Amino acid sequence: MDSWEWNKIAGAVLGTLIFVIVIGLVAESVYEVPAPAKPGYIVEGVETAAAPSEKPAEAAVEPTPDFANVIPAADVADGQKISQRCAQCHDWSKGGPNKIGPNLYGVLDSPRGEGRGGYDFSAAMKAKGGTWTYAELFHFLKSPQIWIPGTKMTFAGLRSEKDRIDLIAYIRTWADTPAPLPAPEAAAPKK
Repeated sequence: MDSWEWNKIAGAVLGTLIFVIVIGLVAESVYEVPAPAKPGYIVEGVETAAAPSEKPAEAAVEPTPDFANVIPAADVADGQKISQRCAQCHDWSKGGPNKIGPNLYGVLDSPRGEGRGGYDFSAAMKAKGGTWTYAELFHFLKSPQIWIPGTKMTFAGLRSEKDRIDLIAYIRTWADTPAPLPAPEAAAPKK
């Protein structure tokens, strides 16, 4: 091939690229889709960017139930059904393997962000420290990304208080000896 043929090929390729770009620009202006006034659905745990003049909303902390009374009354069978959502990432058998998430056998009253058979926890989980109490699990299971920002756990959470209580009652069975229940809360004085 001589240079004339190569020039024709290069011109055809360049012309096609320019044509595609022009068609794309025209299509974007003709079929421009306005942004919705409000989202079609809200994904729990995903924060939206606030306008520079707006202050971010403080996350309201849900009142913690009296675990001494609600755990014995919880439906462990429902908790077992709910736990199937966790089975893809976690194992809770004694001596079981870590999966995407750590093995959760004996998790109640255990240190957060350490141990669990050598599982590599996120820096956020390690920094949070403390232990997995009934109250901590209750709040964490509602929205893991909000309760511990930066956690590796991508689960959106359980909105229903009953579901979380039932799941915690089932989680309590994942130990040689179930974690003791906290002392009952004193009733508020009547006015």
